[in-house]
Amino acid sequence: MPTIRIALLFALLLLTSGLKSQTTKYHLLIGTYTSPGKSEGIYVYEFDGQTGDMTYKSKAIIESPSYFALTKDRKFVYSVTEGRGSKISALAFNSRTGELTFLNSQPSGSNGPTYISVDSKGKYVFAANYGGGSVTALPVEADGTLGVDIQDIKHEGSSIARKKPFVHSVIVSPDNKFVLTADLGTDKINIYRFRAKARPQALSAAVQPFVILDPGAGPRHLTFHPNKKFLYSVTEINSKVYAFNYKKGHLSPIQSVSMLPDGFTGPGHGADIHVSADGKFLYASTRSTLNEIAIFSIDQKTGMLSLISRQPSLGRSSRTFEIDPSGNWLLSTGQASNEIIVFKRDQQTGKLNPTGQKLQIDKPSFLRFVPID
Repeated sequence: MPTIRIALLFALLLLTSGLKSQTTKYHLLIGTYTSPGKSEGIYVYEFDGQTGDMTYKSKAIIESPSYFALTKDRKFVYSVTEGRGSKISALAFNSRTGELTFLNSQPSGSNGPTYISVDSKGKYVFAANYGGGSVTALPVEADGTLGVDIQDIKHEGSSIARKKPFVHSVIVSPDNKFVLTADLGTDKINIYRFRAKARPQALSAAVQPFVILDPGAGPRHLTFHPNKKFLYSVTEINSKVYAFNYKKGHLSPIQSVSMLPDGFTGPGHGADIHVSADGKFLYASTRSTLNEIAIFSIDQKTGMLSLISRQPSLGRSSRTFEIDPSGNWLLSTGQASNEIIVFKRDQQTGKLNPTGQKLQIDKPSFLRFVPID
């Protein structure tokens, strides 16, 4: 009897060890700029969550997929073509093998789509058209392809820094009822009511249609806190992080904090922003001449931010970054230096430590970790 128990215990240990090992590896999808340059589209690597190593798996050839979104069930990827094509493409994704298969594409509704999101039920895709100053709602068919009845909403206005709208990002609220856009050209965060059943007019102005940031702020990217109560925006022109209370499509300001060192006079060019999965830390990057990742602690009751440190991103033009699902790693894109830089993340302090690991890839622009089925 003891021998049987030992054998069963050993088998159980092997099984749990295998499961643990399996969950430490992820697909890493990388968006790039293809023209001019050597990149060809979206690249799929395997990321080892124990070592930080990356191994090439496959690619999908597509023009300048600088940003893409994945459905909640991980079956489909929707990508912008930011270059001359100005379109949105649908691709089937095999979350076991990492293979991407092109399905179809539709016009983005306006010029220069630079950001894309998909609602939690996979019914609609939303694109931020930077060049055209608009937000586009594209319906998704049952087979994952994009429908033809597109809604394109042109923004209006200007700011002291820009003479026309430049919509830089679009995200969906946690309850899937609202869509929010960051308009760099008008210094506004616009709020839309989202109703998928109202196709083809799925978006309409919310009761609070927008909030206005400081003149010349230039809001770029947005992110929600995991508790769904706070929204944060990183600004490109004045390089600040703006914090808001959020409730049912309504925003009220909390604070704004600078990402720049004291005495710094050059352009910061705020870029990307993310909150750790535990909600304790916020990370926001600058590019251009500074190239840093600012690290803030978050007051869990008020949403207020306190600067902890600034970590050099070690790459040029740190356009985006991503935290892996385990929370142990942060990867930053060096768009101008043609590399992805790996940092080990301390989950207790929030600080980042360079590992010396890099992936050489031409003009990387976006990263997304996906569990391997």
